[in-house]
Amino acid sequence: MNQIKTFIEKYEKKPLYLLIIGLIAALFFSATFLINRAISLDGGHWYWSASLRFIFTVFFLTIGFILFKGLNYFNKILTEYIKNFKFWSIAGTIGFGFFYSLICYASYFSPAWVIATTFQFTILASLIVLSFFGQKLSKKIWAITIIVFIGVTLVNISHFDLSNTDLLLGGFLPVLIAAFSFPVGNQMVWEEKEKRKIHNNDISIIKNNFVKIFLLTLGSFPFWIILYFLNDAGIPSRGQYINVSLIALLSGIIAGSLFLYARSLCDTPNKLVLVDTSQSGDVFFALFGEIIFLGTAFPNIIGIIGIFITIIGLLFLMKFK
Repeated sequence: MNQIKTFIEKYEKKPLYLLIIGLIAALFFSATFLINRAISLDGGHWYWSASLRFIFTVFFLTIGFILFKGLNYFNKILTEYIKNFKFWSIAGTIGFGFFYSLICYASYFSPAWVIATTFQFTILASLIVLSFFGQKLSKKIWAITIIVFIGVTLVNISHFDLSNTDLLLGGFLPVLIAAFSFPVGNQMVWEEKEKRKIHNNDISIIKNNFVKIFLLTLGSFPFWIILYFLNDAGIPSRGQYINVSLIALLSGIIAGSLFLYARSLCDTPNKLVLVDTSQSGDVFFALFGEIIFLGTAFPNIIGIIGIFITIIGLLFLMKFK
């Protein structure tokens, strides 16, 4: 066990390690697009697909904290939430509320691979967000990230069906907003941690990636309550409960903690870009998932070229520290 820990500590700051963790997170994130699409095809309301995920996430994490960390540790988490209620509510609403409600809404207009591909606007959005928060990024980083984005776009174009233009565009704008919301929420947490370090404040609680997910999730609850009264969502089916609980486990807890873990290891803006860009893996995992489970056709030559360009772009990003 100590050997594994030593190995991880030796390589955890390396770009390749960060990329691998980011891609594993993307694999689990892709379950969101696939399962949400299945729920929408089955007639489940998008509001319950979105809100139930966070209810299940809080439930699972609460049990985990109490069992593995103890009740005193859990009380410290709740104290952090109450003490910084405004921050966690804003960050949670933007990073989790806006992001995921719009993703679920779009699943009723577009297939999983289209939503996953459109969400890759977050690649460019992450650069804009990092720049907005004062992070300096080189022109090479911008150029290579745009190359990755072009690769992902080619994958999208390879499956674009002109006969369903209206249906596809119906899910475009919500996902575009979600693509900006997700990095804004994540960067707010990263900036908060750095600010506390500068002021020598205790960051032991928010260093834990599961805690960050829990606090962001709790922070999004006011948003879900308000959204409930703005929709006629009815009552979720038993199948929707089961499917959403699976999303909460795979995407909300496993993928979210891996992604935040990778970001927490980043000590330069370029590494943050690498981790954020690794989420382009969502497209390929979602696409291959639909090929396997839903019978979607394999990518044509344009799609294969797009995959190749994206992989090359990610390899180039690894060279920047």
